[in-house]
Amino acid sequence: RQAQRLGGALHDAQRLLGLETAAKLHDIGKIYIPSEFLAKPGTLREVEMNLMKCHPEIGYQIVRDIPFAMPVADMVLQHHERLDGSGYPHGLKKEEIMLEARILGVADVFEAMSSHRPYRPGLGQKTSLDELLGKKGTVFDASAVEALADILEKEPDLLEDLQHHFP
Repeated sequence: RQAQRLGGALHDAQRLLGLETAAKLHDIGKIYIPSEFLAKPGTLREVEMNLMKCHPEIGYQIVRDIPFAMPVADMVLQHHERLDGSGYPHGLKKEEIMLEARILGVADVFEAMSSHRPYRPGLGQKTSLDELLGKKGTVFDASAVEALADILEKEPDLLEDLQHHFP
């Protein structure tokens, strides 16, 4: 939902639909990750984290043969890539990462940081946004982060509303 709102800047209905579809499917690869890793209250061991980092590639394998009008499988594959090359699975940088995947990455990180996780309480919208703003243009796509900031300024309870409607 957040990715769709951030993607409004795409100005292309086909690309926006592709982004919306990828946003719904981006973590489908986690179906192959043991549930005890996903719900672990502490820090993941290196071997557990390495397995977790496989979920974009697994998701890609699951959806790659579905005939979407847009390259949804590539968006799923790239949603953890970062502008500085620090992401995974391939360490792509800047324009090597599809715009839709950069938008999806910002929405995904914001939601993950803001929301409760088994290993930590949610950081809240302000702290999460501040973290993204601090890494805008270096780790995260600047236009996607700015779009998120604009949305949150207009809709300060966005995440709470989304969590209420989509628990």
